[in-house]
Amino acid sequence: MVGTQVNNPLHGVKLEKIVSDLVAHYGWEALAMRININCFKSDPSVKSSLKFLRKTPWAREKVEALFLETFH
Repeated sequence: MVGTQVNNPLHGVKLEKIVSDLVAHYGWEALAMRININCFKSDPSVKSSLKFLRKTPWAREKVEALFLETFH
């Protein structure tokens, strides 16, 4: 089954790396302005953001889309 994820640019990229890279690039404040979710606004941390994003598919989709737009 080699190549099953050929068309998926996020294959093998962990959510923690996605959030960390976005924070390093934009910072929490700018990230909260781009994606309006409380885990980026109120006492933000990678750990709390990961917890929220793993439970909330619509928010995770927005974060992944911004990551692809920014870095790919």
